[in-house]
Amino acid sequence: MNPADSPVKAVLFDRDGTLVHDVPYNGDPERVRPVEGAREAVALLRAHGIRVGVVTNQSGVARGLISDGDVRRVNRRIDDLIGPFDVWAVCPHGPDDGCHCRKPRPGLILWAAGRVCAAPADCVVIGDIGADTEAAERAGAHGILVPNDRTRPAETAAAAHVAPDLLTAVRALVTGPPRGRVPADERPVEAAYGTDPASTGPRTAAAQDDDRPGPAGTPFATAPGPGAFRPGDAAHRPPPEPRPGGAGTPAGNGADTAEPARTRAVPDAGAVRGPGVGHRRGRSS
Repeated sequence: MNPADSPVKAVLFDRDGTLVHDVPYNGDPERVRPVEGAREAVALLRAHGIRVGVVTNQSGVARGLISDGDVRRVNRRIDDLIGPFDVWAVCPHGPDDGCHCRKPRPGLILWAAGRVCAAPADCVVIGDIGADTEAAERAGAHGILVPNDRTRPAETAAAAHVAPDLLTAVRALVTGPPRGRVPADERPVEAAYGTDPASTGPRTAAAQDDDRPGPAGTPFATAPGPGAFRPGDAAHRPPPEPRPGGAGTPAGNGADTAEPARTRAVPDAGAVRGPGVGHRRGRSS
């Protein structure tokens, strides 16, 4: 397929619980375990000329539980096992930091779409909880929910598009945006996961805290190169959402190259500090 013929230009994945099994506040690359079908799904998209990226909340940085370096090392391990990915966009803020990139806000989606030169309407966001699909909707992108054991049944019921697994979701996208509630109905999603809005579903407190709705913040953005650490340039910054006196602004990084982008921390009032300065502690929830 010619990339220009595909209505989908980029697919942006949530990280924990979507591409890899969720390990709360993971800073150890050796604990990275891809979900079934993740490598095949990413390879299929690349074979069809569709750009791939990751958009992830990592509030453990704000809380002082992991460092920005830990996040970069885990991301590199995921690149090695599943990728390479064309862009990484990471929000390092806590739920109360008042930023605009933390999902379900659209900042990460808008920034990542800009980095791969795609309009949000030509992007699909795949995630495992409602904050992922809500962020996609706010950004003007398509969202697909791939439920797991921490997805609330109410989120499954409310999602516009639901797939039973990652590879099924991606197979349905190679010819265009998702169509119908279950894009590729290989097995009934409702039977597998349930849709009772009154049920909260099993999930850990850490998982609930790190990705559930809350104020959002400045992207812990990405740039090419072997793990260099520098603030980004303004050319790739997504437009900030209007708000009175919010903390932090979105930031990007250097010019595009053929090499997969690497993670950067963006110093500002609501983000991690630069190397050797230490990290601001997040608020306890």
